[in-house]
Amino acid sequence: MFGAIVKLAVAFVLMSVGVSHAVEYRQVQANESTVMFGYTQMGVSMEGKFSRFTAQLAFDPAKLKPAQAKIEINIASIDTGVDEANEEVVGKQWFNAQTFPTASFVSTGMKSLGGDRYEASGQLSIKGTTRDVVVPVTFSSAGARGQFDGVLNIKRLDYAIGEGAWSDVGTVADEIQIKFHFVVTAAPNKK
Repeated sequence: MFGAIVKLAVAFVLMSVGVSHAVEYRQVQANESTVMFGYTQMGVSMEGKFSRFTAQLAFDPAKLKPAQAKIEINIASIDTGVDEANEEVVGKQWFNAQTFPTASFVSTGMKSLGGDRYEASGQLSIKGTTRDVVVPVTFSSAGARGQFDGVLNIKRLDYAIGEGAWSDVGTVADEIQIKFHFVVTAAPNKK
C-alpha cells in the first residue's frame, strides 16, 4: 500500500514538472539578438552584420510540428565595417536594396536531430530569388528564456548578389555564411 502511494506521488510530481515546463518560445529580444555574415574578399576573411531585422517565432521543443519562424532583414541596415562598402553593397549590382528592401526566411518545418540540435527547413528570399534551404540550429533554454544559434552557408551568385564585374569569385568568394543568435522568451502553453 505504501509503495503504491509513493508511486502515485512520484507520478504526480513528474506530471506537474512536465506541465510547468511546457512552454512556447515566441518573443524575440531584438536588443540581445544578432544577424551577422562572413565572407572572403581577396583571400581575407571578413564579417559584417545587419542592425535591423524582425523575427517572429513559435517554438515548443515538445511539439515541433507547429513550429514557425519568419525573419525579415532590412537590407539597408547592412554594416560591413566600412562606410564606402556599405554604400556599394546596397546598390543594384549587389543587393539592390531600393527594389528589394528586405531579405527573408520563412520556415516550412522543424526536425529534431537529438539533444539541442535541430534542422529548420524553409525558404530563403534574397533580391527577388527564393530557394529552399535547411538551416542547422541549436536551441538551449533556462526557464522562460532561450536562445537559437545557427549558421547557414549560401552561394551569393545563386541570389545574384554581386553582378557584372562583381560576379568574379576571385575577388569576393561565392560562399557566404549567415550567422544568427536569437534570444527568446516564453510563456506557459495554453491547453
